[in-house]
Amino acid sequence: MRGPRALAIGGTAITAIVLAWVLFFVLPQRFGRRQQTSAAAAAATPSEAAPGRKIKAHLFYVAEDGVRLVGVERDVAFGDTTLQQARELVAAQIAPVSDPLVSAIPAGTTLRALFVTDRGEAFVDLSREVSAAHPGGTVSELLTIYTIVNALTENLPAITAVQLLVDGKEVDTLAGHIDLRRPLTKNLATAPQP
Repeated sequence: MRGPRALAIGGTAITAIVLAWVLFFVLPQRFGRRQQTSAAAAAATPSEAAPGRKIKAHLFYVAEDGVRLVGVERDVAFGDTTLQQARELVAAQIAPVSDPLVSAIPAGTTLRALFVTDRGEAFVDLSREVSAAHPGGTVSELLTIYTIVNALTENLPAITAVQLLVDGKEVDTLAGHIDLRRPLTKNLATAPQP
């Protein structure tokens, strides 16, 4: 009887060691050194950045033809650091809009977290609505992705590429078409390409 019990305890110990190794060594190396918003900061309102202070930023919306993005200059709350400014930009970009603007971001999508590596790669963690409520189709998926990618890379020179995460996880695609397994760079072409 001692043999199976010792084997079970040994197996549990090995599992714990492997899990600790993944959490403390593999994941941090995958994302590089990063500045991450805390849970409280991720849920904080934009008014925590300098109250009333604004910057002019280019945000991206669906053009009248429905197959490309157009940049629109908008006032966005000011953030003291690149990370805070990135949060403000994404919050402004995913906020509901009124006519004549049309957002490529599905309704109900929220920003869960955002962090930036020392290599200038931003990882934007959006709520599951960005995928679950997505209308589908290659063009719509491109527009949704590049709305966020372009908003960050166009307005913040310190950010050179963006990878979208959904509900805290890496995803292959948002709606089955565009590869999201790596950070994407800015694409201001009339019709964004992957």
